[in-house]
Amino acid sequence: MSAPVLLDRLRLPRWLLPADWPQRDGVPALARLAIEGGRVQTLRPADDAPTPAAGWDLGGTLALPGFVDAHTHLDKVFTLPRMKAVQPGLLGAIDAMLADRVNWTPADVRERAARGLQWAWECGTTHLRTHVDWWEPDALPMAWPVMAELAQEWEGRVRLEQVSLIKLPLFEDAAQALRLAKQVKATGPHALLGGFVHSTNWSENALRNLLRSAQACELDIDLHVDEELNASATGLAATARILAEIGYEGRVVCGHICALAEQPEAQALATLDAVARAPITVVSLPATNLLLQDAVTGRTPRRRGITLVKEARERGIPLLFASDNVQDPFCRLGSFDPVEALGTAALVAQLDEPFETWSQALCRADWLRRDATVQRPTLVGASADLVLFGAADRFGWPSRSAQRVVLRAGRVAHGEVPAAWRAHGGAVSA
Repeated sequence: MSAPVLLDRLRLPRWLLPADWPQRDGVPALARLAIEGGRVQTLRPADDAPTPAAGWDLGGTLALPGFVDAHTHLDKVFTLPRMKAVQPGLLGAIDAMLADRVNWTPADVRERAARGLQWAWECGTTHLRTHVDWWEPDALPMAWPVMAELAQEWEGRVRLEQVSLIKLPLFEDAAQALRLAKQVKATGPHALLGGFVHSTNWSENALRNLLRSAQACELDIDLHVDEELNASATGLAATARILAEIGYEGRVVCGHICALAEQPEAQALATLDAVARAPITVVSLPATNLLLQDAVTGRTPRRRGITLVKEARERGIPLLFASDNVQDPFCRLGSFDPVEALGTAALVAQLDEPFETWSQALCRADWLRRDATVQRPTLVGASADLVLFGAADRFGWPSRSAQRVVLRAGRVAHGEVPAAWRAHGGAVSA
């Protein structure tokens, strides 16, 4: 499809602009972005000069870089339609999922996962991480090689990473923990070691073995941690402490951590202070946690199930929002659009300035890497992978965000380009 050489008068969020970017009426001035060879060549404030014939005049349209969806479950996706009634809460969803496993074949998993990846691609995601249930110590899950194949097939469109979601007791034996880590390592650089850390299976010894085995194999880690409204859950605090003790140098992602919101203020903030000193990125899953936590049939939930996102951000902890489960027993909703996750979080966590400030929680793929940095990112030199929100404005975003144009390497990959963007009369290059 058509590829503009310049995007004029687009609105970028404050976090994506240089610190000295000019302000207009207290907000960042509109930008002019030049594209060459599919990459962003220059970025500067827009001026009153006419838009060149080969460019688009976006007239203040909101724009973000391609999304990172840092926590999903492609092995489970789209299974809800074939299930009967699901009991409320996390444990009820787990039981329903276990019962559905009799329907799983490599072809079934592939079809559902590929459909999910297509949805993610269409909404503007360029980096997606999926967890894969891993129940046995000596056998690869059926879905594990399927995800590895899909990662190869989607290379260049969506970076697909896979995490071994292993129940914590399987790490109780140190030798077995190392064998599991070596199996994950053999999958390739897109694979990470993971585990399910919960008060019902809690063992500090098993957690330590998990972290040590990842360290020995030079693996990054991604954990489900404290996914419960239990103030006594200590998985996150123990993770931060053990990482410091063993001198772990990789990147650890801790998802959910709902229990943090149930703990006494001093205890919760002390845990976050320890997390801020560790190589930990936090991922919040607002939709799934709202549906699963404090869930009782026939009773309106009282507690929200979202972690302390504002307090984490205040401490400089890298924080991402993600889709998590989509149309399975854990979450009946979803479309692999991370913007939906942020929209939910903006309401339940009362977030100010979702576009200007919190939108980076959908875009910072660098926060998943070992060299995660808090330095100000830039578009210059990067692939021109952009999402343009033609119907939204900076005050109400992410409302009216469904209408969008997705650019990949500067070319239109999805969506309809409004005629007004090209109304200045110039044709665009092919």
